[in-house]
Amino acid sequence: MNSSPQSESANYSPTSLGASLSGFWIWLVVLIVSAVLIWLAPNAAWLAKPPVDWVLPIADYTNQFMQVLVNVAKPMFRLIGEWFAIPMEALQGILQWLPWPATIAIFAAFAWVAAGWKLSLFTVLALMYMVITGYWSPSMNTLGTVLVSIPLALLLGFGLAVITYDSPKVNRVVQPLLDFMQTVPTFAYLIPIMLLFGFGPVVGVVASAIYACPPMVRNMIVGLQQVSPDVLESGRMSGATPMQLFWQVRIPNAMSTIMVGINQATMAALSMVIIAAIIGSSADIGWEVLNQMRKARFGESLIAGLVIALFAMVLDRISMGFSNRSRAIARQHAALTVRAAPWVLALAVVVLCSVFAPQLTWLSVWPEQWEFYPADAINNALKYVTAEYSSLMKTIKNSALFYFLLPIRIGFSKAISPFSWGFALEPWMMHAYAAAAAVIALLGAWRFSWRFSVGVVIATTLLWYGMTGLPWVVFILVVSTIAWQVADWRVGLLSLFAWLFMVVTGIWEQAMLSVAMCLAAVMVCLLLGGMIGIWASRSDRVSAFIRPINDTLQSMPLFVILIPFLMFFQIGEFTSFLAIIAYAIVPCIRYTEHGLRGVPESTVEAATSMGCTPRQLLWNVKLPLALPQIMLGLNQTVMFALAMLVITALVGSKGLGQSVYIALSNSDAGQGLVAGFGMAFIAIVTDRVLQGWSLRRQRELGLVS
Repeated sequence: MNSSPQSESANYSPTSLGASLSGFWIWLVVLIVSAVLIWLAPNAAWLAKPPVDWVLPIADYTNQFMQVLVNVAKPMFRLIGEWFAIPMEALQGILQWLPWPATIAIFAAFAWVAAGWKLSLFTVLALMYMVITGYWSPSMNTLGTVLVSIPLALLLGFGLAVITYDSPKVNRVVQPLLDFMQTVPTFAYLIPIMLLFGFGPVVGVVASAIYACPPMVRNMIVGLQQVSPDVLESGRMSGATPMQLFWQVRIPNAMSTIMVGINQATMAALSMVIIAAIIGSSADIGWEVLNQMRKARFGESLIAGLVIALFAMVLDRISMGFSNRSRAIARQHAALTVRAAPWVLALAVVVLCSVFAPQLTWLSVWPEQWEFYPADAINNALKYVTAEYSSLMKTIKNSALFYFLLPIRIGFSKAISPFSWGFALEPWMMHAYAAAAAVIALLGAWRFSWRFSVGVVIATTLLWYGMTGLPWVVFILVVSTIAWQVADWRVGLLSLFAWLFMVVTGIWEQAMLSVAMCLAAVMVCLLLGGMIGIWASRSDRVSAFIRPINDTLQSMPLFVILIPFLMFFQIGEFTSFLAIIAYAIVPCIRYTEHGLRGVPESTVEAATSMGCTPRQLLWNVKLPLALPQIMLGLNQTVMFALAMLVITALVGSKGLGQSVYIALSNSDAGQGLVAGFGMAFIAIVTDRVLQGWSLRRQRELGLVS
C-alpha cells in the first residue's frame, strides 16, 4: 500500500504546488491580521460589536414600501383571495359531506394503483386512526386546503420550469429566486402575504404554494434537460412540431423526475398546515395541534400531531409510487380488469355509503363513545417519567448546555465558571489551552498539512471566544476567506456581502446566535448520523430497521417533531437543540449509507486483495470515495437545521428565528424580511461553499472532469 517517493511527488504538479503555497501565504496573512484585531478588540468597541450608527433603516424602508403596496394592490389581492377560497371551501364541503368509508376507499384505491395492496392497507389503517381519534372532520378541512395549494404550486412550478429549462439567461435569474424561496423562512414572507390577502386560511394556501413550488421547478428542469438528444432527434425526424415535441416526447420521458418533484411539492405543502393555523385557519388539524401545544396538553397535541404525520406518510408513499417508472410501465401493461378493480371497488363503497349514510349515522359521524383517545394515559405516563427521572433529565440538559452549547455560543473564556463547571478560569489554564492548541497545530502540520494546522487554529480560537465573543471583523474575514479558498472568489464575495448585510441591518448578534445553534446541531448530526450511516451501509438489517425511522422523521411536519422533546424537557434552548437534531440528522444518515454502498465493488475487491483490513478499507478507501455524497448530505443537514430553527423559536430558541416569529406577531414585514433574508444568506453561502468543496473533491478523485 505504500507508494514510492517518485509516485508521491508525481501527484504535485507545479500548478497545484503553486496554488498550495499561495493559499498558505493568504492564510498566514489572514491569521496574523485576525490576531491583531482580537488583541485590539477589548479597547475598540467597534471591533467587539458592529456600531449601531452603521445600521441602515432597511426594515423601515421595507415597511414604507409595503404600506404603499397594500394601499394600492390590496383590493386586487383580496379579490384573488376570494377566488382561492371558492375551491377550498367547495372541497372542504364535499369532504365533510362524503361518508368517511367512501373517502378511505378512494384513498385506498389510489394507494393500490400506486404501489400495491400493502400501501393500500397502510392507507386504510392511517385514515382509520383519524376516524377513531375523533379528528376526521378537522383532517378533511386540512385536506381541502392542501388539495388547493398543491395544484397551485404545481401550476406555478410548471410555468417557471417551462420558461427556464431551455434558456440559460432565464435560468440565471430563476435559480437565485428558487434559492430564496426555499431558504427564506415561511414566517418571514407570511407577513406581506397576510397584509395583502388578509387574515385567514387563504394566506396559508398562498404561502404553501410559494414554499412548495421550488422542488417542482428544480426537478422538472432537471427532467426536461436530461431527455436524451437521440430521443429528441427521433421526434424531429418523425415530423413533430415544437409543441408536439414538448408534450409527446419531453414530458413523457421526464415524467419520473417530474413525479419526484410533485412528491416533494406535496410534502412541502402539507408541512405548512400548522403555520397556516397561526395566521388564521381554524377547525383544521393544524389548529388542533397548535391549540393543544399552547395549552401544554402534550398528550392531546401528540395525538393530533400524529394525524399530520400519517397524512404526510400516506401522501408521500402514494406520490412516490406514481413516480416509480417500473411500476408505471407495469400498470400500463396490466390487464384492464386488474387496472379497473380498485376503482370499481372504491366506486361501489362510495355508492353504498352514500345510500345508507342517512339511515346509518355512524357512516357520516363516528360516535363519540366509540372513539379511542388515550390522551390521559399519555399525560399520566409523562408525569410518571418526569417525576421518576427528572434528576437524570436535568443532568443531561445541564451537561449539554454547560459543556457543549455554551462554549460554542460564548466560548470557554466566559462559559467556564464555578456555577457551570465548578471552578473558576485561572491564568495558567489559559496558557495551557494556548500551548495545547499550538502543539496540536504544529503536529498536524508535520503529520498532515498546513491546512490541518490552520483548521486547528480557527477551531480553538472559536471555542475560546465563542460565536458571540469573536470580533465581527475577524469572523467575516475568516469565513469569507474559507469560502474563497474552498469554492472560488465569487463565493467569497457572496459570503462577504452576506455577512455585511447582517452588520448594516442590525441583526449581527441574532445571526451569531443562530449560527452557534446550527453549528452545534450539525456537529452532532454529522457525528451521530455518520456513525449510523456507516453501520447501516455494513448491515442490511440495520438499514431495513433505520429506513422507516428516517421516513417518519423526514415526512413528519416540523411542529410535530417539537412535541416529544417539549414533553420531557419543557421550553428552553436544549429542547430546540434536540428538535433540530431530530429533523436534520436524516440526510447525514441517508447520504452516508448511499455513498458507502455506492463505492464500486471492483475498487473494494482490489483494496482487499492488496491486504487492506476492514478498518483500512473503510477509512482509506470507502470514506474518501463516498466523501462527495457525505458532503451533499451535510449540505442538506445545514438546510434542514436552519428550517427547523425558525420553528424552535416557539419553544425558546433565540436568534434570527425568534426575530422572524416576533415580527410575524407584530405584523412587522420589514423586520421579518430582514431576518428572513439573513437566514437565507446563511443557507445560500453554506450551500455554495459545500458544493464548491464537493466539486473540487470529485475532481481530485477523478469522478468528474
